[in-house]
Amino acid sequence: MANGTTGKKGTTGKSAVQAARGRSVVTKKGTPWGTITGVILVVCLLAGVITYYLVKSAPQREQKSRDEAAAAFAPTASDPDPSKKIPGVSTKQYTGSVHILPTERVAYDQSPPFGGPHDGYWAACNGVVYPTAVRNENMVHGLEHGTVWITYNPDQVKGDQIDLLSARVKGKPYTMMSPYPGLDKPISLQSWGHQLKLDKADDPRIDEFIAALRTNPNGVYPEIGASCDALGPGQFDPANPPKFDPSKPGPDAKPMDYQGSTGAAKEQKPGMPAGQ
Repeated sequence: MANGTTGKKGTTGKSAVQAARGRSVVTKKGTPWGTITGVILVVCLLAGVITYYLVKSAPQREQKSRDEAAAAFAPTASDPDPSKKIPGVSTKQYTGSVHILPTERVAYDQSPPFGGPHDGYWAACNGVVYPTAVRNENMVHGLEHGTVWITYNPDQVKGDQIDLLSARVKGKPYTMMSPYPGLDKPISLQSWGHQLKLDKADDPRIDEFIAALRTNPNGVYPEIGASCDALGPGQFDPANPPKFDPSKPGPDAKPMDYQGSTGAAKEQKPGMPAGQ
């Protein structure tokens, strides 16, 4: 009887140990650490991608908000030139379609110029951000086509301020931007016959000026519908544009009332030979 009892207890104890070991094995096999680690890595990667997107797209999203805020300055039939409501805008009347040769200069009456005689080849102006200063006579021709030209003093405007200005230009039709050495204010905006000089790149008047004047269809610039596409090497190559000349124009520079140079390129389409 004692032996039987002892045997039963031994069996029971052994079964308990085996059951405990079994539960331990089940516990170890039931935790999918590889899957958990994979999920964590995917979540971290996804978070990184989202963060990167938010950081990189922030300028575009912020610019969209600025554009929406400035939409009230879009021209209408009843309000053909809303720039008149923007404090600080200067205006002048200029005659269009007066062309000079690529070797000639104009004694412009404003700095930066925003109208007057200009080179027969226009500067590429479909959302181009020029890293270096470009010849005035080509840039003014772009204004004649309805472009807004943003300039900045490279000694005063740097880093984030340049990025803010570039967000208004990159990929935007009929806009262009370039440094302008010696500019008397940090920032200056030009369209044909209009100019606005500013101190800060976050000034909302920048977006109002663009909304009011870029390709304004109400006769505020001479050549509605004209191209802003790059003409290419031998005419105007945006990859190697004519350099800005900071020196004072000499006595041979063409005056603001100049009537045009013989042999200067006529208005033309991209890729068409000069004079046609």
